[in-house]
Amino acid sequence: MTATGAARVAAVQQRYAFVLLGGVQTTLIFTLAALAIPLPLIGRELGLHRADLILLSAAYGLTFAGLLLFGGRLADRYGGRRALTSGLVLFAAASAAAPLAPGMGTLLAARFTQGAGAALIAPAAMALLRAVFPSPPAYGRAMATWGGLSVLGATAGNLLSGVISALLSWRWTFAIPLVVALAALPLTFRLLPDITPSRGRALDLPGALLATSGITLASYGLVVTDTLPWSSAGVLVPLLCGAALLAAFWYAEHRARDPLLPPRFLLGRRRVLALAAIALSACGTALTFVVLSLHLQQARDWSQLQTSAAFVPFAVALIASGRAAGPLIGRYGARTVTAAGLCTGAGGLALLALTGIDAHISYGYGLLPGLVLLPAGTAASFAGAAVLATEDVPQQQTGLAGGVLNTAMEFGPTVLFAILLTLGSDAWSLAATGAGLALVALLNHRTK
Repeated sequence: MTATGAARVAAVQQRYAFVLLGGVQTTLIFTLAALAIPLPLIGRELGLHRADLILLSAAYGLTFAGLLLFGGRLADRYGGRRALTSGLVLFAAASAAAPLAPGMGTLLAARFTQGAGAALIAPAAMALLRAVFPSPPAYGRAMATWGGLSVLGATAGNLLSGVISALLSWRWTFAIPLVVALAALPLTFRLLPDITPSRGRALDLPGALLATSGITLASYGLVVTDTLPWSSAGVLVPLLCGAALLAAFWYAEHRARDPLLPPRFLLGRRRVLALAAIALSACGTALTFVVLSLHLQQARDWSQLQTSAAFVPFAVALIASGRAAGPLIGRYGARTVTAAGLCTGAGGLALLALTGIDAHISYGYGLLPGLVLLPAGTAASFAGAAVLATEDVPQQQTGLAGGVLNTAMEFGPTVLFAILLTLGSDAWSLAATGAGLALVALLNHRTK
């Protein structure tokens, strides 16, 4: 085979590997958002109270966010492909059990287990992505596309879950993650390289326990503020315990010989701003879906199918912006594209806050402009921030980088989202998130 032919074969293999890893990553976030619209149906069928529905909705995200750092270290320690296949097995088993759940207990356990599997898969997929694209320019282009996959998955979850639950049943929404996991398992051995694990590195089990417990407890405390006052023991106890555990984790990491999260990893101003951009963009997307889904179904009396259809322009703008983000980053740089995307997203949120939640304003005038600007900006900011957050990361820390990146994605919808919804009205929450996006854009643009 000639050198040109070998290069073409390698390029095709890289493309297939990226499609596999990208499809899995998109499915993880699809699963996170898949219960948002059919949640009232689940409550009526299983006889659940509002507090039960909130816990059920948050269960996947709690274990996903809480175990991500440990999942990243496992990927670095034992190899990305081994961690990926282990996570896929766990994820597939939980996805098969969820639609068969006779009641709250089984369904809740399945969602917790899905999140645990996702916490293994997400950082391992990023570690394997680095192995598939070893050259820095190719890896940068791949990350530019990778950055938009999560918000694409969230959009698909909200769109398809409404259609599936309306036409079939909410239980069929679990068919998509199950099919993807079962299809991905055999393909991992054919398409993905076997990364040499970092055998000399310890696992830092105390740090993993502190981080997982702290993130999970603090996130749970914020989630239940939707049904409990901030002054109640049900909120204060998990919040304070979670904060204390996270403080202990940070102290322990400074003293650990081989820490789970090296403190230096987060010291770079550019990386911190990139992670903040990811968290705020994810928060803005989640907030928009929840607020507008409730508004359309409650204030305007739209059906689930109509509500899903309302977000079709959102999906179209998201895909178009995601495709354009890579070439734009190559031409103008990741920092400029991130800042421009944040400003555009902030403008979309501002429009939605001003006109979108007024039941007397038409969809085309009140909602559509914001539903186009927000995803266009979000896709660009995710793409640019993903490049900024992972540049200059050594191969042996790609799993860690994946864990940190996905933790930022989970932090936005879980923590920032809960705080904004409990502090003010829907319009104020959208406006505050837009202001946060604009501020991070300004800081990002000034970073040298």
